[in-house]
Amino acid sequence: MTATVERTAADSATGTDAGGGALAGTGVLLRFALRRDRVRLPVWIGALTAGTLASLSSFEQTYSTDADRTAIAKTLGSPAGLAMSGPGHYLDDYGLGAMMGHQMLGFVAVLVGLMTVLTVARHTRTEEETGRAELVRAAVVGRHAHLTAALVTATLASLALGGLLAAGLGASGAEGVGWHGSLLYGAAHAAVGIAFAGVAAVTVQVTQHSRGASGMALAAIGAAYALRAAGDVGGGALSWLSPIGWAQRTYVFVDDRWWPLLLCLLLAAGAAAVGYVLSTRRDLGAGLRAARTGRGSASGLLTRPVGFALRQQRGLLYGFAAGLFVLGAMYGSILGQAEDMIEDLAELREVVRQVGDASLAESFAATVMIVVAVIASVHGVMAALRPRAEETAGRAEPLLATGLSRARWVGSHVAVATAGGVVVLLAAGLGFGLLGAASTGDAGVVPDLLGAALAYAPALWVTAGVGVALFGWAPRATAAVWIVPVYAFVVGYLGPILEIPDWLAELSPFGHVPRVPAEGMDWGAAAGLTAVAAALVAFGIAGFRRRDLETK
Repeated sequence: MTATVERTAADSATGTDAGGGALAGTGVLLRFALRRDRVRLPVWIGALTAGTLASLSSFEQTYSTDADRTAIAKTLGSPAGLAMSGPGHYLDDYGLGAMMGHQMLGFVAVLVGLMTVLTVARHTRTEEETGRAELVRAAVVGRHAHLTAALVTATLASLALGGLLAAGLGASGAEGVGWHGSLLYGAAHAAVGIAFAGVAAVTVQVTQHSRGASGMALAAIGAAYALRAAGDVGGGALSWLSPIGWAQRTYVFVDDRWWPLLLCLLLAAGAAAVGYVLSTRRDLGAGLRAARTGRGSASGLLTRPVGFALRQQRGLLYGFAAGLFVLGAMYGSILGQAEDMIEDLAELREVVRQVGDASLAESFAATVMIVVAVIASVHGVMAALRPRAEETAGRAEPLLATGLSRARWVGSHVAVATAGGVVVLLAAGLGFGLLGAASTGDAGVVPDLLGAALAYAPALWVTAGVGVALFGWAPRATAAVWIVPVYAFVVGYLGPILEIPDWLAELSPFGHVPRVPAEGMDWGAAAGLTAVAAALVAFGIAGFRRRDLETK
């Protein structure tokens, strides 16, 4: 008996487990993770691949001549342009390949990092938070099996994305986009994804909540992007502190340097090793950071459904508001140069002119505002689907066992989603307006761009309403709501360039929003979208009241 106790204590201290070692059961958990993500990851990979290839096609059409590419290179050579895109070395020979590495690599790398961070958190910290990891670990499953399976899943997803990007670009036949550069382009995305998966392996050990772990990892992605932007504007030293900067320093399609990707792999290996060590320093379900002691009594707001929902979602709201303020500021910083940039590009000028009978700067602002609105709609979807997460985690059941009705509970999260959408749009419009006023010297653009951002609020409410409707009637199909913002981006932003028919654009709620400030506000369309959103929410709540609650 003493020997058994001593062996168990030693296993716990070293991270090994009797009956197979610290990695016992990893293969089974890996197959289970791939099965659970059989829809989620292909959607991620397919969307990123399709978006990249569509961007290459739009570059071919928009910048069809050397003069067009020289003009845009001159514009992007400004500090604001370099901060938004990438290092200036790409501008020396600005062909289509260089444009992909300069304008697309850093942006898509952020999304790849987001994909791998959420994957690792989903298969590690979320499993512990819901109690499933404890049940699984009761079998012959090693201490490190969950983390290893999650990292391998994220790595396979990154490699699959990199392979598809390389194959798609290489087979495109575009001028200046060869197979060697295409392979490096795909490898750069895969390396960044693997690096941020390693970062997530550390953050999931720190806090006992999956949202907190994901938030810290996403903050690391934001810091990496900011370091890259600051380094590209300055001397370049700060860019070498960022995995995104390392990927762009490959100078894909220009110099085709592979060695900076080794830094991504070293970061991934080092961070994963730290994650494994930290996992042996905490109990299952706990985090290294102790939870803060709460107040002795709850505030009056916290005792009400809306206040409690706001408390649960405040981190998401703060994060999106800050992120979209920065995104809006980045667009605003080049607003003063937009007219010169567009004036030299005949095809792009024609596309922007289609937005409305206004100045080129106003038409440009209206064109890029759709990107801001679609990203803001992501907050609306996540906030509207929060009741589903509470239900599957088993936290909804004790609440609804009290006098709280189902309609009031769901309605509180809907209120946070709709009001939060307005806050997020205001933050984006404010950042866009303040930096736009600084770059143009016209303070009048601030209220104009605030109004342009708020014009998309009804479309955001419709998107959130689709999520509520799916939650009420088909909870297992709630992931389908992501089709709405993805489709809106494709037809709204790329539609004019790809010449997508107008009737396809009108299938999206964003297609019924006027392009303010280039066009006047259509209050009838706004009222119609608001009515549709209200009907979808009512329909979803009615469905939730009629179906069984998923219990634990």
